[in-house]
Amino acid sequence: MPTIYDFDAQNIQGQSVPLRQYEGKVLLIVNTASACGFTPQFGGLEELHQQYGDKGLVVLGFPCNQFAHQDPGSNEDIASFCQLNYGVSFPMMAKIDVNGADATPLYRWLAAEAPGLLGSKAIKWNFTKFLVGKEGQVLRRYAPQDAPEKLAGDIKAALAA
Repeated sequence: MPTIYDFDAQNIQGQSVPLRQYEGKVLLIVNTASACGFTPQFGGLEELHQQYGDKGLVVLGFPCNQFAHQDPGSNEDIASFCQLNYGVSFPMMAKIDVNGADATPLYRWLAAEAPGLLGSKAIKWNFTKFLVGKEGQVLRRYAPQDAPEKLAGDIKAALAA
């Protein structure tokens, strides 16, 4: 059975990142956008990173321009925006597609492992979140409107497991 550790991603600088390097950590994976109504969630994601990072949480941001073209910039533009506006220090990955023929294998797997409302596998909007446990399995999917701070209880439980 595949786990998150079977996938690679590219960081925002374009270098390959084997997700196996996060083995034994709890991951919060989020498709992000710089010009979305949910963009202020970067602040809450950074707070989670600061609060639980030393306890084993890794937040991974995956910019995506598939929803109303709300992240049209280059990877460099996105990295700069996140740092300047929200002080983002958690790992940001290269821009990806999360739906359709060009969706990354990672996001196809995440969506299949934790379908959304009514069993939908599609990602509905920016800031859909996936919580992945220490064993590399998806524990839960959260809707874009679920504020990062509301995930703290589930994160604590995953870290304690």
